[in-house]
Amino acid sequence: MVSCCLFWLIWQDDGMKNLITDIAGLRVGNASDTALKSGCTVVTADQPFTCGVHVMGGAPGTRETDLLAPHRTVQQVDALVLSGGSAFGLEAASGVAGALARKGRGFAVAGHTVPIVPSAILFDLANGGDKSWDANPYNALGQQAFDAASVDFGLGTHGAGSGCTTATLKGGLGSASDIVGDYRVGALVAVNALGSATVGQHFWAAPFERDHEFGGLGAVQTYSQMHPTKLDTLNTTLAVIATDAPLNQAQCTRLATAAHAGLARAIVPSHTPFDGDLVFGLSTASGAVDDAVLMRLCNAAATTLSRAIARGVFHASPDPNDELPCWSDLPD
Repeated sequence: MVSCCLFWLIWQDDGMKNLITDIAGLRVGNASDTALKSGCTVVTADQPFTCGVHVMGGAPGTRETDLLAPHRTVQQVDALVLSGGSAFGLEAASGVAGALARKGRGFAVAGHTVPIVPSAILFDLANGGDKSWDANPYNALGQQAFDAASVDFGLGTHGAGSGCTTATLKGGLGSASDIVGDYRVGALVAVNALGSATVGQHFWAAPFERDHEFGGLGAVQTYSQMHPTKLDTLNTTLAVIATDAPLNQAQCTRLATAAHAGLARAIVPSHTPFDGDLVFGLSTASGAVDDAVLMRLCNAAATTLSRAIARGVFHASPDPNDELPCWSDLPD
Protein backbone atom coordinates (compact mmCIF):
# COMPACT_ATOMS: atom_id res chain seq x y z
CA MET A 1 0.00 0.00 0.00
CA VAL A 2 2.87 2.38 0.81
CA SER A 3 4.55 1.73 -2.54
CA CYS A 4 1.27 2.31 -4.39
CA CYS A 5 0.71 5.64 -2.61
CA LEU A 6 4.32 6.67 -3.25
CA PHE A 7 3.90 5.91 -6.93
CA TRP A 8 0.77 8.06 -7.08
CA LEU A 9 2.54 11.01 -5.42
CA ILE A 10 5.40 10.75 -7.93
CA TRP A 11 2.85 10.53 -10.73
CA GLN A 12 1.05 13.67 -9.57
CA ASP A 13 4.30 15.58 -9.11
CA ASP A 14 5.27 14.73 -12.69
CA GLY A 15 1.95 16.06 -14.00
CA MET A 16 0.77 12.67 -15.24
CA LYS A 17 -2.80 12.54 -16.56
CA ASN A 18 -2.97 8.71 -16.75
CA LEU A 19 -3.30 9.05 -20.53
CA ILE A 20 -1.15 8.04 -23.48
CA THR A 21 -0.48 11.75 -23.99
CA ASP A 22 1.71 11.64 -20.88
CA ILE A 23 4.28 10.78 -23.55
CA ALA A 24 5.48 14.26 -24.43
CA GLY A 25 4.66 15.32 -27.98
CA LEU A 26 1.77 12.93 -28.54
CA ARG A 27 -1.77 14.12 -29.15
CA VAL A 28 -5.02 12.17 -29.49
CA GLY A 29 -8.16 13.27 -31.31
CA ASN A 30 -11.63 11.73 -31.27
CA ALA A 31 -14.55 12.10 -33.65
CA SER A 32 -17.93 10.40 -33.22
CA ASP A 33 -21.32 10.18 -34.91
CA THR A 34 -24.02 9.38 -32.34
CA ALA A 35 -26.60 8.28 -34.93
CA LEU A 36 -24.02 6.05 -36.57
CA LYS A 37 -22.86 4.75 -33.17
CA SER A 38 -19.32 4.79 -34.44
CA GLY A 39 -16.26 6.97 -34.71
CA CYS A 40 -12.50 7.07 -34.95
CA THR A 41 -9.46 8.04 -32.90
CA VAL A 42 -6.19 9.49 -34.19
CA VAL A 43 -2.77 9.44 -32.53
CA THR A 44 -0.34 11.98 -33.96
CA ALA A 45 2.60 14.23 -33.04
CA ASP A 46 4.44 17.26 -34.38
CA GLN A 47 7.23 15.01 -35.65
CA PRO A 48 7.14 11.52 -37.23
CA PHE A 49 7.58 8.67 -34.76
CA THR A 50 8.99 5.15 -34.97
CA CYS A 51 6.32 2.46 -35.00
CA GLY A 52 5.87 -1.31 -35.06
CA VAL A 53 2.81 -3.55 -34.94
CA HIS A 54 1.77 -7.02 -33.87
CA VAL A 55 -1.50 -8.79 -34.73
CA MET A 56 -2.81 -11.76 -32.75
CA GLY A 57 -6.50 -11.77 -33.61
CA GLY A 58 -7.90 -14.01 -36.32
CA ALA A 59 -9.94 -11.35 -38.14
CA PRO A 60 -7.88 -8.16 -38.55
CA GLY A 61 -8.63 -5.21 -40.81
CA THR A 62 -5.67 -2.92 -41.50
CA ARG A 63 -4.06 -0.38 -43.79
CA GLU A 64 -0.31 0.22 -44.25
CA THR A 65 0.71 -2.13 -41.45
CA ASP A 66 3.02 -4.19 -43.69
CA LEU A 67 5.42 -1.24 -43.93
CA LEU A 68 5.91 -1.34 -40.14
CA ALA A 69 8.07 -4.48 -40.33
CA PRO A 70 11.65 -3.70 -39.25
CA HIS A 71 13.08 -4.60 -42.67
CA ARG A 72 10.86 -2.16 -44.61
CA THR A 73 12.09 1.14 -46.08
CA VAL A 74 9.86 3.48 -44.09
CA GLN A 75 10.80 3.53 -40.41
CA GLN A 76 8.57 6.33 -39.10
CA VAL A 77 4.92 7.32 -39.43
CA ASP A 78 2.93 10.56 -39.12
CA ALA A 79 -0.22 9.27 -37.41
CA LEU A 80 -2.10 6.14 -36.38
CA VAL A 81 -5.85 5.65 -36.77
CA LEU A 82 -8.19 3.37 -34.82
CA SER A 83 -11.65 3.33 -36.37
CA GLY A 84 -15.03 1.70 -36.20
CA GLY A 85 -16.92 0.81 -39.36
CA SER A 86 -15.24 -2.45 -40.30
CA ALA A 87 -13.66 -2.17 -43.79
CA PHE A 88 -15.54 1.08 -44.39
CA GLY A 89 -13.62 2.60 -41.49
CA LEU A 90 -10.29 2.27 -43.30
CA GLU A 91 -11.36 5.41 -45.15
CA ALA A 92 -10.75 7.40 -41.94
CA ALA A 93 -7.01 7.12 -42.64
CA SER A 94 -7.55 8.85 -45.99
CA GLY A 95 -9.11 11.79 -44.17
CA VAL A 96 -6.13 11.96 -41.81
CA ALA A 97 -3.65 11.63 -44.69
CA GLY A 98 -5.36 14.50 -46.48
CA ALA A 99 -5.16 16.70 -43.39
CA LEU A 100 -1.46 15.87 -42.96
CA ALA A 101 -0.74 16.55 -46.64
CA ARG A 102 -2.24 20.01 -46.32
CA LYS A 103 0.30 20.63 -43.55
CA GLY A 104 3.16 19.39 -45.73
CA ARG A 105 3.69 16.30 -43.55
CA GLY A 106 4.81 12.96 -44.95
CA PHE A 107 7.51 10.79 -46.48
CA ALA A 108 9.45 12.54 -49.24
CA VAL A 109 9.62 10.51 -52.45
CA ALA A 110 10.17 11.55 -56.09
CA GLY A 111 9.32 15.16 -55.42
CA HIS A 112 6.14 14.35 -53.52
CA THR A 113 5.25 14.17 -49.83
CA VAL A 114 3.19 11.14 -48.82
CA PRO A 115 1.75 11.00 -45.27
CA ILE A 116 2.24 7.60 -43.63
CA VAL A 117 -0.91 6.71 -41.67
CA PRO A 118 -1.22 3.05 -40.63
CA SER A 119 -4.69 2.19 -39.38
CA ALA A 120 -6.80 -0.63 -37.99
CA ILE A 121 -10.55 -1.10 -37.82
CA LEU A 122 -13.04 -2.79 -35.55
CA PHE A 123 -16.46 -4.25 -36.33
CA ASP A 124 -19.31 -2.16 -34.93
CA LEU A 125 -21.82 -2.46 -37.76
CA ALA A 126 -24.32 -4.48 -35.71
CA ASN A 127 -24.54 -2.29 -32.60
CA GLY A 128 -27.90 -0.59 -33.23
CA GLY A 129 -26.60 2.51 -35.01
CA ASP A 130 -27.88 3.82 -38.34
CA LYS A 131 -25.49 2.48 -40.98
CA SER A 132 -27.63 3.41 -44.02
CA TRP A 133 -25.32 6.16 -45.25
CA ASP A 134 -25.29 7.43 -48.85
CA ALA A 135 -21.59 8.26 -48.71
CA ASN A 136 -18.90 6.72 -46.52
CA PRO A 137 -18.71 8.98 -43.41
CA TYR A 138 -15.31 7.88 -42.17
CA ASN A 139 -13.14 10.17 -44.32
CA ALA A 140 -14.78 13.19 -42.68
CA LEU A 141 -14.58 11.58 -39.23
CA GLY A 142 -10.85 11.03 -39.74
CA GLN A 143 -10.33 14.69 -40.61
CA GLN A 144 -12.39 15.79 -37.60
CA ALA A 145 -10.44 13.52 -35.24
CA PHE A 146 -7.10 14.82 -36.56
CA ASP A 147 -8.22 18.44 -36.17
CA ALA A 148 -9.34 17.69 -32.59
CA ALA A 149 -6.01 16.14 -31.55
CA SER A 150 -4.96 17.34 -28.09
CA VAL A 151 -3.23 16.17 -24.92
CA ASP A 152 -6.71 15.87 -23.36
CA PHE A 153 -9.38 13.60 -24.82
CA GLY A 154 -12.48 11.70 -23.76
CA LEU A 155 -12.60 8.08 -22.59
CA GLY A 156 -15.41 5.56 -22.83
CA THR A 157 -18.01 6.33 -25.50
CA HIS A 158 -15.78 8.59 -27.58
CA GLY A 159 -13.91 8.24 -30.86
CA ALA A 160 -13.24 4.66 -31.88
CA GLY A 161 -14.89 3.61 -28.62
CA SER A 162 -18.26 5.09 -29.61
CA GLY A 163 -19.78 1.85 -30.83
CA CYS A 164 -17.70 -0.69 -28.95
CA THR A 165 -19.18 -3.67 -27.13
CA THR A 166 -17.96 -6.69 -25.19
CA ALA A 167 -19.67 -9.99 -24.43
CA THR A 168 -21.64 -8.50 -21.53
CA LEU A 169 -21.27 -4.69 -21.49
CA LYS A 170 -20.60 -1.69 -23.68
CA GLY A 171 -16.93 -1.28 -24.44
CA GLY A 172 -15.16 1.98 -25.06
CA LEU A 173 -11.96 3.95 -25.44
CA GLY A 174 -9.46 3.56 -22.61
CA SER A 175 -6.06 4.95 -21.74
CA ALA A 176 -3.49 4.69 -18.95
CA SER A 177 0.17 5.48 -18.30
CA ASP A 178 3.11 4.40 -16.15
CA ILE A 179 6.66 5.40 -15.23
CA VAL A 180 9.56 3.01 -15.89
CA GLY A 181 12.80 4.42 -14.55
CA ASP A 182 13.61 7.49 -16.63
CA TYR A 183 10.89 6.75 -19.18
CA ARG A 184 7.14 6.79 -19.56
CA VAL A 185 4.82 4.24 -21.10
CA GLY A 186 1.26 4.98 -22.22
CA ALA A 187 -1.58 2.88 -23.61
CA LEU A 188 -4.61 3.70 -25.73
CA VAL A 189 -7.22 1.07 -26.58
CA ALA A 190 -10.60 0.67 -28.25
CA VAL A 191 -12.26 -2.25 -26.43
CA ASN A 192 -14.62 -4.07 -28.78
CA ALA A 193 -14.04 -7.64 -27.67
CA LEU A 194 -15.91 -10.86 -28.27
CA GLY A 195 -14.88 -11.71 -24.70
CA SER A 196 -15.68 -9.99 -21.44
CA ALA A 197 -13.60 -7.51 -19.42
CA THR A 198 -15.60 -8.21 -16.25
CA VAL A 199 -17.13 -10.83 -13.98
CA GLY A 200 -20.09 -9.00 -12.51
CA GLN A 201 -18.76 -5.58 -11.46
CA HIS A 202 -15.21 -6.85 -11.07
CA PHE A 203 -12.58 -6.38 -13.78
CA TRP A 204 -10.15 -9.08 -14.83
CA ALA A 205 -7.51 -6.30 -14.81
CA ALA A 206 -8.09 -5.49 -11.11
CA PRO A 207 -4.66 -6.74 -9.90
CA PHE A 208 -3.04 -3.91 -11.89
CA GLU A 209 -5.39 -1.07 -10.88
CA ARG A 210 -3.96 2.26 -9.69
CA ASP A 211 -5.79 4.59 -7.29
CA HIS A 212 -9.31 3.28 -7.98
CA GLU A 213 -9.04 4.20 -11.66
CA PHE A 214 -11.79 1.71 -12.55
CA GLY A 215 -13.83 1.39 -9.38
CA GLY A 216 -11.38 -0.05 -6.86
CA LEU A 217 -13.46 -3.21 -6.37
CA GLY A 218 -10.54 -5.60 -6.16
CA ALA A 219 -9.82 -8.82 -8.00
CA VAL A 220 -12.34 -11.33 -9.25
CA GLN A 221 -13.10 -13.75 -6.41
CA THR A 222 -14.34 -16.67 -8.48
CA TYR A 223 -13.28 -17.77 -11.94
CA SER A 224 -16.14 -18.95 -14.10
CA GLN A 225 -16.28 -20.25 -17.64
CA MET A 226 -16.23 -17.72 -20.45
CA HIS A 227 -19.45 -15.80 -21.00
CA PRO A 228 -21.73 -16.83 -23.88
CA THR A 229 -20.79 -14.85 -26.98
CA LYS A 230 -22.24 -14.11 -30.38
CA LEU A 231 -20.08 -15.90 -32.91
CA ASP A 232 -21.98 -14.50 -35.90
CA THR A 233 -20.33 -11.07 -35.57
CA LEU A 234 -16.73 -9.89 -35.69
CA ASN A 235 -15.15 -7.81 -32.95
CA THR A 236 -11.58 -6.58 -32.28
CA THR A 237 -9.61 -4.78 -29.59
CA LEU A 238 -7.23 -2.19 -31.06
CA ALA A 239 -4.42 -0.68 -28.99
CA VAL A 240 -1.45 1.68 -29.14
CA ILE A 241 1.48 1.45 -26.72
CA ALA A 242 3.73 4.50 -26.67
CA THR A 243 6.96 5.39 -24.90
CA ASP A 244 9.48 8.21 -24.81
CA ALA A 245 12.28 5.66 -24.46
CA PRO A 246 14.48 5.54 -27.58
CA LEU A 247 13.44 2.45 -29.52
CA ASN A 248 14.16 1.29 -33.05
CA GLN A 249 11.47 -0.31 -35.17
CA ALA A 250 12.35 -3.86 -34.10
CA GLN A 251 12.08 -2.83 -30.44
CA CYS A 252 8.75 -1.08 -31.09
CA THR A 253 7.52 -4.34 -32.59
CA ARG A 254 8.66 -6.25 -29.50
CA LEU A 255 6.89 -3.68 -27.29
CA ALA A 256 3.65 -4.25 -29.22
CA THR A 257 4.08 -8.03 -29.05
CA ALA A 258 4.61 -8.04 -25.28
CA ALA A 259 1.60 -5.78 -24.74
CA HIS A 260 -0.71 -8.53 -25.98
CA ALA A 261 -0.13 -10.25 -22.64
CA GLY A 262 -1.95 -7.35 -21.02
CA LEU A 263 -4.85 -7.77 -23.40
CA ALA A 264 -5.11 -11.44 -22.45
CA ARG A 265 -5.11 -10.55 -18.73
CA ALA A 266 -7.98 -8.07 -19.12
CA ILE A 267 -10.30 -9.81 -21.62
CA VAL A 268 -11.55 -13.40 -21.43
CA PRO A 269 -11.34 -14.96 -23.98
CA SER A 270 -8.94 -12.91 -26.09
CA HIS A 271 -7.24 -13.28 -29.46
CA THR A 272 -10.10 -15.40 -30.76
CA PRO A 273 -10.66 -16.36 -34.42
CA PHE A 274 -13.43 -13.75 -34.46
CA ASP A 275 -11.38 -10.82 -33.09
CA GLY A 276 -8.81 -8.81 -35.02
CA ASP A 277 -6.77 -7.93 -31.92
CA LEU A 278 -3.88 -5.65 -32.84
CA VAL A 279 -1.33 -3.53 -30.97
CA PHE A 280 0.80 -0.71 -32.39
CA GLY A 281 4.01 0.09 -30.52
CA LEU A 282 5.58 3.53 -30.93
CA SER A 283 8.53 5.55 -29.69
CA THR A 284 8.88 9.32 -29.83
CA ALA A 285 12.68 9.15 -29.42
CA SER A 286 15.35 7.94 -31.83
CA GLY A 287 17.88 5.28 -30.90
CA ALA A 288 17.67 2.01 -28.98
CA VAL A 289 17.73 0.88 -25.36
CA ASP A 290 19.54 -2.16 -24.01
CA ASP A 291 17.72 -5.45 -23.49
CA ALA A 292 17.30 -5.00 -19.73
CA VAL A 293 15.47 -1.70 -20.19
CA LEU A 294 13.41 -3.10 -23.05
CA MET A 295 12.29 -5.97 -20.82
CA ARG A 296 11.01 -3.53 -18.18
CA LEU A 297 9.24 -1.45 -20.82
CA CYS A 298 7.57 -4.56 -22.22
CA ASN A 299 6.30 -5.56 -18.79
CA ALA A 300 4.91 -2.07 -18.23
CA ALA A 301 3.29 -2.14 -21.67
CA ALA A 302 1.32 -5.24 -20.73
CA THR A 303 0.12 -4.00 -17.33
CA THR A 304 -0.68 -0.52 -18.64
CA LEU A 305 -2.74 -1.97 -21.48
CA SER A 306 -4.70 -4.11 -18.99
CA ARG A 307 -5.55 -0.98 -17.02
CA ALA A 308 -6.50 0.96 -20.14
CA ILE A 309 -8.88 -1.82 -21.21
CA ALA A 310 -10.68 -1.72 -17.87
CA ARG A 311 -10.89 2.08 -18.00
CA GLY A 312 -12.44 1.95 -21.48
CA VAL A 313 -15.29 -0.25 -20.22
CA PHE A 314 -15.54 1.63 -16.91
CA HIS A 315 -16.06 5.01 -18.62
CA ALA A 316 -18.62 3.88 -21.23
CA SER A 317 -21.82 5.96 -21.16
CA PRO A 318 -25.36 5.07 -22.30
CA ASP A 319 -26.81 6.13 -25.66
CA PRO A 320 -30.23 5.59 -27.26
CA ASN A 321 -30.75 2.15 -28.83
CA ASP A 322 -27.89 0.54 -26.90
CA GLU A 323 -28.05 -3.23 -27.07
CA LEU A 324 -25.93 -3.73 -23.93
CA PRO A 325 -25.76 -1.98 -20.55
CA CYS A 326 -22.83 0.11 -19.39
CA TRP A 327 -20.66 -0.84 -16.42
CA SER A 328 -22.23 2.12 -14.58
CA ASP A 329 -25.67 0.52 -15.03
CA LEU A 330 -24.74 -2.60 -13.06
CA PRO A 331 -26.38 -3.02 -9.64
CA ASP A 332 -24.20 -2.45 -6.59
